[in-house]
Amino acid sequence: MPLVHIHVPQGRPSDYLSAISDVVYDTTIAVLNVPEHNRFHIISEHAPTNLVIDPTYFDIQRSKNAIIIQITLNEGRATLELKKAYFRALADGLQERVGLRREDVFINLVEVKKENWSLGNGEAQYV
Repeated sequence: MPLVHIHVPQGRPSDYLSAISDVVYDTTIAVLNVPEHNRFHIISEHAPTNLVIDPTYFDIQRSKNAIIIQITLNEGRATLELKKAYFRALADGLQERVGLRREDVFINLVEVKKENWSLGNGEAQYV
């Protein structure tokens, strides 16, 4: 059950934000084999002073349009090769769908144990 945080520069149109969410959702289903109807996305817009993304770290030239996507998911869901494929597919999908440069897509996966989720009702559904 991924929990997705998408951080974007302020002032983007709502259809742009929806399209980013759609690409993340579709790619997560297709590559990480997450079941459908498992969409929990938090989209946050930030003023330039509140979204600080180094423009040249690791020799990657990022623009002022760069975004950060952080995905929390169950530990062990994806192998190293699957993670690499996911990063690539997500960056490619965002470039194709919304015109976001691949260099401007920063992705972070956070793996947690299944016992750390409550999907509602104050219950730990996965344990």
